[in-house]
Amino acid sequence: MRAIIKKELYSYFCSPLAYVIMAIFLFFSGIFFTMICLSNSSSQLTYVFSNMFLVTTFLTPMLCMRLMSDEKRLKTDQALLTSPVSILGIVLGKFFAACLLFLICMVIFLIFGFVLSFFASPGWPVILCNCFGLFLLAATFISIDIFLSSLTESQVIAAVCGFAAGLFIYLLDNVANAVSVSFVNKALSAVSFMSHYQNFTVGLLSLSDIVFFLSIIALFIFLTVRVVEKKRWS
Repeated sequence: MRAIIKKELYSYFCSPLAYVIMAIFLFFSGIFFTMICLSNSSSQLTYVFSNMFLVTTFLTPMLCMRLMSDEKRLKTDQALLTSPVSILGIVLGKFFAACLLFLICMVIFLIFGFVLSFFASPGWPVILCNCFGLFLLAATFISIDIFLSSLTESQVIAAVCGFAAGLFIYLLDNVANAVSVSFVNKALSAVSFMSHYQNFTVGLLSLSDIVFFLSIIALFIFLTVRVVEKKRWS
């Protein structure tokens, strides 16, 4: 699995993709930090992290669109499937590589906290809780996008499906509010990513929110393994 992680990270940084993703992440996080914190003389990063939800939904499909689909397109998936690494190891290797790249992007928030420390107490426990929540959110989207990438040979289709899934998840609260049927409204609210993520943005570390995101990650990792396994035996 370590070899898969190294290979994927090498592929990211040997192409413009990693630098484009990092530039977009830093650009929007910098804008939010300037508008919300510096312009208003506020040390609260809560609204910065809240706004990063939508940015994350559009960045993770770019991050994952080639992970599985490119292997099919280039016919290198056969070499992977016959390697001594298990299918779970292959999928987890690609998943962790994407998560590591996103984690590198998130270092900027530590710099923001350091900048705020010159003017006021930034509240490091809340910042770290926000970072943990954003990372969990991104990891969840990554697991979904890797699954979508495993279904097609086209990077474009994988990216478009990822954007559509992310946008639907982002709008899920609005969909829930528009539904008048009580039990459907409650069901949609229970699986709302935004409601679970918002607890992290206010510094609330809840076990139920952590379990929610980890369960979604485990589900889509399992589904991806099943898709790849089906390809192996076909």
